[in-house]
Amino acid sequence: MSHDHSPQRAPAKSASVDALPPVEQHARQYATVRQAHETELIEDYVELIGDLLTHRGEARAADIAARMGVSQATVSKMIRRLNELELVTSRPYRSLFLTEAGTAMAARSRKRHDIVLHFLRALGVGDDAARIDAEGMEHHVSDETLGIMQRFMAAAPRQGSD
Repeated sequence: MSHDHSPQRAPAKSASVDALPPVEQHARQYATVRQAHETELIEDYVELIGDLLTHRGEARAADIAARMGVSQATVSKMIRRLNELELVTSRPYRSLFLTEAGTAMAARSRKRHDIVLHFLRALGVGDDAARIDAEGMEHHVSDETLGIMQRFMAAAPRQGSD
């Protein structure tokens, strides 16, 4: 009785969901994720600045640092970058202000965040987990997926509305 000790390969899955996508699609997927990572932090800062302006009337570097859990030096570097990108304006010892482009970015980011957050809640995800998950997912979800999330929520029965 002979035993074959050569490595075994898993059988190829032709039309399986688990199969590797075609090369071009796979490359597109990774390119999309890389692009999202590049803008994710910028969007987070701009969104937070917009939220602080809306809810507190001002956006100070110290408040941004505290809410993001980073140092004021880190915030200062990002503020310089946001200034270069013409998304914020700042003056020494003054609050930050969003430019027209920054305001538009903050609004888009807030809308995406809210859609993902409400979708996760509609699925039954608890508030804490939904908030944490939405913070990352909002940057990586396509417009197509966001639209489907919105349609799902519009069709879903309202919970707790008496």
